[in-house]
Amino acid sequence: MQKLIFEAAWDRTISQKDREELKQVFQKEISNLGNGVTFTTVWVAENHKNELLVTAIIHNKTEQHFCFESTTLEFYEESTLLAEHTFTLPSLVVAAETSMPWTFIFPVGSYERSDSIELAELKLKKRK
Repeated sequence: MQKLIFEAAWDRTISQKDREELKQVFQKEISNLGNGVTFTTVWVAENHKNELLVTAIIHNKTEQHFCFESTTLEFYEESTLLAEHTFTLPSLVVAAETSMPWTFIFPVGSYERSDSIELAELKLKKRK
């Protein structure tokens, strides 16, 4: 059964308000999850460096751990690609049948601004 966990640093530093919001999003989405590795976008923002911050819950509905090693993520608003970046995050390992929140940072130049970016979806880029 799918469970929500927090990476150690998140577990120590996340506010109670944000923790509760993430738990609520997880509970709402749990019955709608597809197979494989999917994402639920929770928050979108830009930081002081104009980088795009996408906080999402990563859902690993497989029977194997999922590692972010040269993993390309795309951020879509309907059918329009807004952002694409390849992530290598050695500390980010999502266990089998587990969901975990994470903030992905898309550098300047890897994304386009959009008025409705909060509605965009994070996806794994399909390998050819």
